[in-house]
Amino acid sequence: MSIHIGAEPGQIASTVLLPGDPLRAKYFAESLLSDVICFNRVRGMLGFTGSYSGKRISVMGSGMGIPTLSIYVNELIREYGVTTLMRVGTCGALQPDLKVGDLILAMSSSTDSNVNRLRFGGRDYAPTADFELLLRGYEVARARGVAVRVGQIFAADSFYNDDADWWKVFAEYGVLAVEMESAGLYTLAAKYGARALSILTVSDSVVTGAEASSEERERGYSLMAEIAMEIA
Repeated sequence: MSIHIGAEPGQIASTVLLPGDPLRAKYFAESLLSDVICFNRVRGMLGFTGSYSGKRISVMGSGMGIPTLSIYVNELIREYGVTTLMRVGTCGALQPDLKVGDLILAMSSSTDSNVNRLRFGGRDYAPTADFELLLRGYEVARARGVAVRVGQIFAADSFYNDDADWWKVFAEYGVLAVEMESAGLYTLAAKYGARALSILTVSDSVVTGAEASSEERERGYSLMAEIAMEIA
C-alpha cells in the first residue's frame, strides 16, 4: 500500500480534487461536502472524502511543485484506483488583462522541469488536459456567468527566479499564467490512462504586481472547487 497516504481501501473516491495547500483541502471539504471523513493526515497532507450533489468526491492536498504532486498522484492512481484528478489551485497571471480572482482552465502546460526530459530521453512532451473535462468545465463556468479563460499555462520548478524577466517570452507566445504542478499532473494522467484538468484562480499578477492576501489564498476560491465538483 501507499507509504505517503494513510487511507484504507475504499476511503478515497474515484475523483480527487487536488489543491496544493492541505488547509485549502480542509476548507473545501468542510464547506462544500457533506458526510465528510478525513482519510489522510500523513505528513500533514490532509485528505477528505464526502458527498456533493449525491456524488462521492475526495479532496486532498498535493503540496507545491511537480515532484511532490507526482508522489501523491502516482499513489492515488496505482494504490487507490483514482481515475479523475483535478487540480484546483492558484496561479500568477502573465497577461495584463487577467486580474486577481479570474478563472483559468489549463488546456496544456509548458514547463522548465527536467522530469519529462528524463522520462522521454531528452525529447519534449506536451502535457495536455482531458478534453471532456476541459469542455465540461468551460460549459459549467459559462452557464454560471463566470468569465473563464482557456489556454496554455507554465509549470515552473522555481518559485523564486533570479531572472526577473524570464516570463516575458512565454507571455509573448500567449501563455496565460504560471504555477508549479500541472505539467506533472497531465503527464501522469496520460501515463496511467486517467483524466486530469487544472482549474486555476489568479492569485497575483506577474505583470502588474497585484496579489491576494494569504487568507484569501487559503479560504477563498471556492468557485473553482464547485466547478470541479459539478463536472466530476
